Amino acid sequence: MRQSLRLALLCLTPLLSGTALAEDFKAGSLTIGQPWSRATPNGAKVAGGYLTVTNAGTEPDSLTGGTFDAAGAVEIHVMSMEGGVMKMAPVEGGLTIKPGETVTLKPGGYHLMFMGLKAPLKKGETVKGTLTFAKAGTVPVTYAVETLAAKAPGDATATKGGGDHHHH
Repeated sequence: MRQSLRLALLCLTPLLSGTALAEDFKAGSLTIGQPWSRATPNGAKVAGGYLTVTNAGTEPDSLTGGTFDAAGAVEIHVMSMEGGVMKMAPVEGGLTIKPGETVTLKPGGYHLMFMGLKAPLKKGETVKGTLTFAKAGTVPVTYAVETLAAKAPGDATATKGGGDHHHH
């Protein structure tokens, strides 16, 4: 009995360590999940930052900004569709995380913009930075750099699920 349990655990381990770079960071009642960014083409001066923030506390907090070691400045932006046009605008006054809520910063929605990149971001790198919250203060985090096409942390291939391969 014990033996098979140990084997089962061994089989699970590679799944867990697949995204070893993406970690969770804690600050007070906030948990910051898996900060990541995308590799950038040469010459790119901006990159996007993505993560989740979960507020387990009883009071709202807001993400007001941060730093990114490889960039000059960090801004919080939101993408929205207005009349079929995609607009990107800075979030004024910070992004509020209500008690019990998880706010996801992801491609196509809220995200961080790293402005004035000093060098291209390469897949597999990790870049240190901080996030600044109104109440929780400044939290050091590490961003994992994924592929250009990644939609989520640890998403090595854009064709997950293999639904588009037809074998005859």
